[in-house]
Amino acid sequence: MKKLLLFAFAALLLAACQDSEKQLRQRAAELCQYIPDHELQEAAKPYMTADFHAVLDTMFNRLPEFEGMDHEWLYYFVTGNGGTTADFEVSSVELTDKTHAVATLKVRQKWEDGSFDEASGVVEHQLYMEKVDGKWLIADFDGHKAECIRHIAINKKEQAVRMAISDYLVKEIGEQYKKGEICIPMIMMVHEEDALFMGDFWVLWYNVNGDTLKCVSGGNHAGLMTLTKNGDQCKVTGFEQTVDGAGNEASAQRIFGDYFDIYQNIHSNETLRETVRKEQLREYVNQHNLNVNHYQDYGWDAVEF
Repeated sequence: MKKLLLFAFAALLLAACQDSEKQLRQRAAELCQYIPDHELQEAAKPYMTADFHAVLDTMFNRLPEFEGMDHEWLYYFVTGNGGTTADFEVSSVELTDKTHAVATLKVRQKWEDGSFDEASGVVEHQLYMEKVDGKWLIADFDGHKAECIRHIAINKKEQAVRMAISDYLVKEIGEQYKKGEICIPMIMMVHEEDALFMGDFWVLWYNVNGDTLKCVSGGNHAGLMTLTKNGDQCKVTGFEQTVDGAGNEASAQRIFGDYFDIYQNIHSNETLRETVRKEQLREYVNQHNLNVNHYQDYGWDAVEF
């Protein structure tokens, strides 16, 4: 009789384990639709741990938009930029402890007509799950959380440098020009090494006219800036500029040295300059909640950014 009870109890435990695995598979399948892919869905927040969502919200919504040009992984977690959608299959789920599990996903790319992209094949991904207040949530995906945290830390340092350079350009260089309502510098970095920062810098003063920033003055100030750090803050303590007129190229060669060709390629590329200008204007108006979406130079048509 005892053996029968023992076998029955073991069978119940086995059934419970099977039900648990089945539930985990079902939950993993539900969570797949909230995996970031080109964007962080607003509806995804309740399906993610608070810390993972906070990290992704910073990556997708708080960092400068132009970073996506150099770091596509910020936006393309699963499908890349090929016009397909991800088709998920939960192949297995491993319960690592009472509140953590890892689901292995087999992902195929599907075209709009429902057919599969045979060229892309099947790719495996790892969905990390954590049980919070009785619910299994997305805690990580393919280790992106650590990658994002590292990138955020790097960006924080870069923003401190850019803020110091921008502040210097406004307060020190901007005083040399006819003032408008807003001074918005444009920063194009050429090379940085320790405390030395080479760049092609522009100071631009604007007046706000309806939805348009009208440029009233400005100019180019390329050169080498020296920054000192105080905790998380930076300050420009030196600036060697290229000279105007006939000595411009010679001074640029001396200042930029081995990076002169890079500087020349940036400085002479009007398309690149206008692209960066639009991106940095968008970033500025978003940060300052300005209701503008155009800029206009004197004698030229307004340009949407």
